[in-house]
Amino acid sequence: MSVANVRVLVVEDDPHLAAGVSENLRAEGYEVASAADGEQALAWLGANSCGLIVLDVMLPGIDGFGVCRTLRTQGNNTPVLFLTARGDPADRVRGLESGGDDYLAKPVHLQEFLLRVRAILRRWEWYRSASSTAATAVLRFGGNEVDFRAFRARAWNGEAQELTEKEAMILKVLAEHAGEIVSREDLLERVWGYDVFPSTRTVDNFILRLRKRFEKDPAAPRHFLTVWGVGYRFLSEGEP
Repeated sequence: MSVANVRVLVVEDDPHLAAGVSENLRAEGYEVASAADGEQALAWLGANSCGLIVLDVMLPGIDGFGVCRTLRTQGNNTPVLFLTARGDPADRVRGLESGGDDYLAKPVHLQEFLLRVRAILRRWEWYRSASSTAATAVLRFGGNEVDFRAFRARAWNGEAQELTEKEAMILKVLAEHAGEIVSREDLLERVWGYDVFPSTRTVDNFILRLRKRFEKDPAAPRHFLTVWGVGYRFLSEGEP
């Protein structure tokens, strides 16, 4: 994906900051749209598409977390970069668990911001490329079937599942390395960016979600195996 083809929606209620962020994105070659609050953002996204949402957390009305959760509930998996004056680690985890892709505290350092934007778009380009063919778009294991392009799955018991973008990305990484140990740090780097989280706790939470969706007995998993102190191993055939 070239920069010239990427549209970014900037959602920020501070007009000066919104103008500055938008101007710098345009200088890098991105097409930019803007919204001043969560309601405007959701309305715009209901009628338009973009490659990235730069989303302030402290918005009037619906805050940034609420906007992100609403989008994910609607099945909109557009990547989100949170911008906020709240840099507390607990807020960072909350933002990323609500469906965000990265989290940058204000005041924003311009070069770091642009690097984060490029990194998010690069990760999504990897995901789309890795899911582009019929052979790589669908994963079958243990009676489960996952469609990476549609973010949908059908579990072993016939239940339809709607995957979040992070669940799909984590499963994609694990499936690409089936049978191998994948560390929590590697999952963080591939799916979020290495320095996003203050701990690896959230990776564990996402693995628990995948077990609940796809394991016949989540308490005794056969496909998503913990390697204590290191990370996880995915077995498509299941552990005997």
